[in-house]
Amino acid sequence: MRGILRTLLTGSALVFTSAAGFPRPASPPPAIDEHAVARRQFGNDAPWYEHRIPFFESSDSRIDAVYYYRWSIFRSHQRDLGDKGYITTEFANDVSWQREPYASLNDASGFHIAEGRWLNDRRFTDDYINYMYRGGNDRHFTDYMAASVWGRYLVDGDRAAAVRHLPVMRHIYGLWDDHYDFGKGLYFIEPLLDATEYTVSSIDASGGKDGFRGGDSFRPSINSYMFANARAISNIARLAGDGSLSRKFAGRAEDLRKRVVSDLWNQPLTHFTDRYKVGNEHVAYWQPVRARELVGYLPWTFDLAPDSARYATAWSHLLDPASLAGAHGMRTVEKSYEYYMRQYRYLGTAPECQWNGPVWPYQTTQVLTGMANLLDHYNETGPVTRSTWMRLLRQYTALHFQAGRFDLEEDYDPATGKPIVGLPRSHHYFHSGYIDLIMTGLVGIRPRADDVLEVDPLLPPAGDPQTLAWFRAQDVPYHGHRVAVTWDADGSHYHRGAGLSIEIDGREVARRKSIGRLQAPISRKANPPIHREIDRAVQLVRGQYPIPSASSGEDAEKLHGAIDGRVWFYPELPNGWESDGSNAPQWFAVNFGKTVSLGSVELSFFADAARYSAPRSVSIEYWRDGRWTGLAQGQPIANGVTRLDFADVKTSRIRARMTPSKGRAIRLVELKAMDGTTAH
Repeated sequence: MRGILRTLLTGSALVFTSAAGFPRPASPPPAIDEHAVARRQFGNDAPWYEHRIPFFESSDSRIDAVYYYRWSIFRSHQRDLGDKGYITTEFANDVSWQREPYASLNDASGFHIAEGRWLNDRRFTDDYINYMYRGGNDRHFTDYMAASVWGRYLVDGDRAAAVRHLPVMRHIYGLWDDHYDFGKGLYFIEPLLDATEYTVSSIDASGGKDGFRGGDSFRPSINSYMFANARAISNIARLAGDGSLSRKFAGRAEDLRKRVVSDLWNQPLTHFTDRYKVGNEHVAYWQPVRARELVGYLPWTFDLAPDSARYATAWSHLLDPASLAGAHGMRTVEKSYEYYMRQYRYLGTAPECQWNGPVWPYQTTQVLTGMANLLDHYNETGPVTRSTWMRLLRQYTALHFQAGRFDLEEDYDPATGKPIVGLPRSHHYFHSGYIDLIMTGLVGIRPRADDVLEVDPLLPPAGDPQTLAWFRAQDVPYHGHRVAVTWDADGSHYHRGAGLSIEIDGREVARRKSIGRLQAPISRKANPPIHREIDRAVQLVRGQYPIPSASSGEDAEKLHGAIDGRVWFYPELPNGWESDGSNAPQWFAVNFGKTVSLGSVELSFFADAARYSAPRSVSIEYWRDGRWTGLAQGQPIANGVTRLDFADVKTSRIRARMTPSKGRAIRLVELKAMDGTTAH
């Protein structure tokens, strides 16, 4: 059909526009100057972001600032494992419970993939999924990996990538039978292994004395995850042409949905809650917990909850200051709970992680995702409005600011908004999402498996204090295309007319005058090939090849830090080799222990206003015929990546020679020695 087709869906206007029939302006709205924005937001590290991320701007500068800060978190948590590719880490530094020697943890994978699916460079998330399904997922914690892979497919449309790991997905799903009660038809988990220690179930199972371990329960979280994983496996199996497997897992998902709704809905509390798997002198088997927790909203996060006013009443507790609504964030348990905010656990004198009230970006993200689902495609939304969603998004946004700088930590006091844990490991913590909330919520791109681009921004109407006068997201990857979404309430910002518009590959294809649902057809297009260089200098295991050495500053951990596959420039998180601060020439060398082929070197130097500065010059040498031979030279930059390319060489050692800036030490964050060949 040519022209415009308007249909009513669930009470709101939906506009579907063909590419042929809509009268367009002569050109799309003025684009965001991506180069200028990248330089302003990321300084010398801008080249990493400029052609990778989608760019966003709005009439709320704080949301804009946090959007770009969250991309810096994503970038900083990409760990290069050499020929094993990239993974995404939860903690920037090592922690004792990570999977060695890679520093991976599976509990945050859902957030990592949801954020990474919006990158135009698909390597990072592709590598990460490959790693997880090739032995990296040790089931240390609960997760929703299969659902995340399906969610990625909804954005990039890459069928081959989605079906690649289907047999392993199915196998891992089956392994969780060790946490499945076949009589009850529900999954159970110890809260610690749900990455939520000190919950109501674990504290009460100890009689209020502790809560770090114990408290095994049938929880809304693990059951929502397993429902979402089963549904994803069903969808991926259908994509692979395996109808029998698809039907089997669709049935598994539906059975689980029915059990969650019938057994985990707590009518006296009007909330989804845990039931105890454990029974002891303090709690009884199958008894529901006695307080509401934020985890009760996860059935909406994964579209498990029924569309019914009965269940939508649960959202009133999130808005109640006497229950889950803290002044500065969502409480993880309601205020009336007997052990609300009691601090049980310390590392020395420093408070440790607990889930008996503190605000966690982790679950805040999940609840905002669930609320976005509620507003987008449920009829019964209870007391929740689009204004509510925007207000809570802004509340979450505020947690990213600390004393005039960006730093997202593990958990926060709901009364003050200040970090509680604040340990060295806590800085720039990546167990939550924000970019995905902006893309699917604020901008309103609702990823689909068919050939339709659907947008429904979660903005309240004009006059509401929580609305935005304008926004634009551009260079957003979708089904192999680059798309842009623009909102300009009165047309005064972009001067291309009032309303909401969609562009595909630079061409406007749909527009409506008011905020609301808007669709456009979009043909599926092959994604650009993934370009993979291999860093041969990564040292995964300390003391094993490649081996680093240096002219000064011979601390073994700092030497390792310069070839550990991690790059960031946060002053709160020192990382890498440091020279002694003298004015003498310095060098840093890597012995590969074998002959490797190299075609480039990347050097990342940290600088601040006090002790550290990038060297004035750097030259690269390689070991040839028993001596060091010059290869390339350049003037390095600070807080960014200096890349030196050269004709391919084969060598067993490489060395960077550096001339320090006067009176300043050198901190080499990372040296990468890249293979002269690439793989796709």
